[in-house]
Amino acid sequence: MPDVVQCGHCMSKNHQVIHIHRNAAQKPLPGAPCNGCGLCCLLEPCPLGVILSRRRRGACVAVRWHDDVQQYRCGALCEPVAVLQRVLPARLQRLSPGLTAGLAPILARWARRWIAVGQGCDSSLQSTGLAESLTDARIQ
Repeated sequence: MPDVVQCGHCMSKNHQVIHIHRNAAQKPLPGAPCNGCGLCCLLEPCPLGVILSRRRRGACVAVRWHDDVQQYRCGALCEPVAVLQRVLPARLQRLSPGLTAGLAPILARWARRWIAVGQGCDSSLQSTGLAESLTDARIQ
């Protein structure tokens, strides 16, 4: 995987490795403006992401890497139609073709609230880059 690196994250006694884009910024300090590092969304979804992803751990299905700005962004906010097309059952989309477009503005409003747009980083995660140590790792 040439365009991702692994990032270590330590929470109490737990250690977890996530895959993150090599050009992603370092996580800002809590309270600092969000810089789109993606660490929080790649580790676990927010409450809205739990609903969309149907899980509490692991990367949110809505998180998107944007090459043009070199940031992760919430797809529920910037690409709500695409996110809904991915998460809504195909049968439901066939029964109501306009459902996705109709729900997209609502999803974007919910996303704006759940990710606290403009409120700053609310993640207390501690991360350590592991890219350098991966050259010494052996795959078994």
